[in-house]
Amino acid sequence: MKLGSFFAELKRRNVYKVAVAYAVVGWLLIQITTQVFPFFEIPNWGVRLIVLIVALGLPIALMLAWAFELTPEGVKRTETADAIRQRPRGAVWIYIVTSGAALSIGLFLFGRYTAQHSISNTTGAAEPLPAGQVIQQPVAEKSLAVLPFANLSGNPRMPISRLVFRTKSLRDWQRLEN
Repeated sequence: MKLGSFFAELKRRNVYKVAVAYAVVGWLLIQITTQVFPFFEIPNWGVRLIVLIVALGLPIALMLAWAFELTPEGVKRTETADAIRQRPRGAVWIYIVTSGAALSIGLFLFGRYTAQHSISNTTGAAEPLPAGQVIQQPVAEKSLAVLPFANLSGNPRMPISRLVFRTKSLRDWQRLEN
């Protein structure tokens, strides 16, 4: 069997579509389990089990996609389904994708232009403050300030990593418990 005809046969039997759909649904399932399982205190081996089942299920799904086809009359063997010609459904997918993209863009723009732009005392200023005005924020008993990297040593050849991680800073960080 030629390689080009093999890939054409994969396309004809909808193996590509099944692989993409399985990958998307499997990824979604894994994302949900990694977020929800810790909330219910399910052990980590449960998440690993779900990932393993999803990974091992892909070859099985591809073999089933090769052997069977979904028709309006139900699931049929591929040879039987080839005898029953169905109408093309290509235009339906274009409408579905276009509608989904329009909905996504609409929701993005709705959220972007209806959000309130104001100054908040709890999260800082959303707009520049007038000169001399300061927002007071509560500071936790134990806090750590993270500052932007800047070379203040006067030596432009000194790497940033040596500027940031000084021994004294490391000792101070180690004194902070928790």
